[in-house]
Amino acid sequence: MSEMKTAAYICKGCGLGERLDAAQLSKVAQKEGKANLVREHDFLCSAAGVQMIRDDIEKEAVTHVAIAACSRRAKAEAFWFPTVAMARANLREGVIWSQPDTDEAREGTQEMADDYVRMACAEVKRMKLPAGNTETGHNKRLLVVGGGVSGMTAAIEASNTGYQVVLVEKSGSLGGWGARLWKRIPFQEPLKDPVETGVTDMIDRIGADPNIKVYLNATLAKTTGAPGRFAAEIAVESGSVAMEEVGAIVQASGFGTYDIAELPELGGGKSPDVVDQAGLEKLAVEAAARGQPIRRPSDGGEIRTVAFVQCAGQRDDTGRHLPYCSGFCCSTSIKQAMYFKDVNPAVDTVVIYTDLRVPGSGEDFYRSGQEKGVTFTKGKVTGVEPGSKGCTVKFHDLILNDKDAAIQADLVVLATGQVPNSGVNVDIPEEEAAKMEVKPVSILNLDYRQGRDLPQLRHGFTDSHFICFPYETRRTGIYAAGPVRRPMDMAQAVEDATGATLKAIQAVENAELGRAAHPRSGDLSFPSFRRDGCTQCKRCTVECPFGAIDEDEQRYPLFNESRCRRCGTCMGACPVRVISFENYSVDTVGSQIKAVDMPDEFSEKPRILLLACENDAYPALDMAGMNRIQYSAFVRVIPVRCLGSVNTIWITDALNSGYDGVMLMGCKHGDEYQCHFVKGSELANYRMSKIDDTLKQLALETERVATYEVAITDIERVPQLINNYAAKINEIGLSPLKGFA
Repeated sequence: MSEMKTAAYICKGCGLGERLDAAQLSKVAQKEGKANLVREHDFLCSAAGVQMIRDDIEKEAVTHVAIAACSRRAKAEAFWFPTVAMARANLREGVIWSQPDTDEAREGTQEMADDYVRMACAEVKRMKLPAGNTETGHNKRLLVVGGGVSGMTAAIEASNTGYQVVLVEKSGSLGGWGARLWKRIPFQEPLKDPVETGVTDMIDRIGADPNIKVYLNATLAKTTGAPGRFAAEIAVESGSVAMEEVGAIVQASGFGTYDIAELPELGGGKSPDVVDQAGLEKLAVEAAARGQPIRRPSDGGEIRTVAFVQCAGQRDDTGRHLPYCSGFCCSTSIKQAMYFKDVNPAVDTVVIYTDLRVPGSGEDFYRSGQEKGVTFTKGKVTGVEPGSKGCTVKFHDLILNDKDAAIQADLVVLATGQVPNSGVNVDIPEEEAAKMEVKPVSILNLDYRQGRDLPQLRHGFTDSHFICFPYETRRTGIYAAGPVRRPMDMAQAVEDATGATLKAIQAVENAELGRAAHPRSGDLSFPSFRRDGCTQCKRCTVECPFGAIDEDEQRYPLFNESRCRRCGTCMGACPVRVISFENYSVDTVGSQIKAVDMPDEFSEKPRILLLACENDAYPALDMAGMNRIQYSAFVRVIPVRCLGSVNTIWITDALNSGYDGVMLMGCKHGDEYQCHFVKGSELANYRMSKIDDTLKQLALETERVATYEVAITDIERVPQLINNYAAKINEIGLSPLKGFA
């Protein structure tokens, strides 16, 4: 291993040279940062500046680089030096753009910059260049679970990109719900009439594609492994088990319909003349096969009036039915009303709705329905009473007279919505599941200690976040697509499956190179631990959000690097601080905390440590700087991979060093979480809730440590939180530990 040689580079561009004393920064880097080589440059990101750094790496044998310029989120391509360890001091967004350009503020601005240079020099010395994990998986085949529109789309798109696919479908044919439709909602101009589903063409394409291997009447008996090296045991109809090795998995297991028998007040289960939307599709397919119009199910009689009841068992706030909107149902009712109107315009079709939602078509499809004579009535259906021929639909009219009304219908269609086929909820213990009348059926049968299937959100949909990381799940290399992830129509499912497939391809490519998956895509670091210091407390195995840590035969942590997302939650969980990454560790952050020049108790210059999530809080601070939104010069910001990686030793070290307060800013957690690492922010909040005892032992006020949930869009709120906290520190006074630091 070559000897460490550090170099610090001070940029004077973007106004840094006018606002800061570059010579002083160089002096700080040389004398206090102990950099072996220090250089200044007018525009460090310019071709000449970048070449200067490259020359030093090559000719001066520089191994560790500290760049004092703009945010680490800026100029990443220019400052890409893969052969050295590198730290960034944020002097632009984090200092001169966040501070007023006045003579009075100049001293505080310079002090901030000096500290950030000290911190970068201290951090980089504790870093190692990640070598990458050599035990990587090289399999690039994709496993797609589910042969409906989502699954078939995933298989076709993967094959089009040159990847082989194993497609597993539990039934005897491909197509899923799409194959049961007579027509589909139009998805491109003109958005006027129902169109062919295209499912048969998709099935034919898959059958003729040598890149796609199909298993019908098959399920997954067991799934083991990690990205690049999954092993799937596929149970087939004959009773035998086929073994397939794949690199990533797309779960497109689709949905079921809400049981209309749960809606007896709407006639569900009481009359054959009350059907759900899937039931009407079946009637339409059968009628088309006979070459006849749709008939009344009870007696085959002529249908003169059809009532479509929207939000049947959906958007329910009583807790009895589905609380969510399935999104596609209004458009489906318009489409199905056209089934009747296109055959016989004299058929009376009435859509009774509370809110009409037709995403993807503007109002074109709705207007087309109006033009064909479909009646739209805003009302709340209160009951459906089956009769000898047809039903009586009672509803409260919300438009014409705000009174109760009723219509006679030969057929009633309930828009009941989608229920995801997600598998077993990990929150249900097996002993509890065993007592259930209808036992949950696993889709993936994973070998994870956390459960056999993907974690689920509160309504049973697979765990992902529609803003920050659609398709992502807590099982690295396994992606969810289609209505198993959220309610959607066919067009949305096609788009969703395409996105999930691209993510799966990214995962197998990263896995082969030993790199992390989203959100730290490309990171070569992975966790290691010092075995002789481990107490076998199991906190790392329990708290890892991604199931990346098991236990070996001696009950020590066993890291599965290919599953690891590099969030550092295990590092934050470890009470004896034996877990670390080569380029991110307790020491890399701890050294930055201790590198700050701490004013004495008489200077009236507080110091506030801010540990900011690199995915939300830190970008928000950068954007605040770009917008010249000012905040206290007393804060020192350290970006962390996730608040879950925050080890409490950083808090105690900071307070013992004389910091007057510590702020933690992470993502929103809970049911509507935005944490890129799912549980990190929540875990940090829980850990910090127990810090009060430590503060009391130090005779410090509990306000000196504060945790906040912020979003990347909180560009104005984050600086205000800092300023409010600085005011609170001013109110309670400087830390009494300053004199002892």
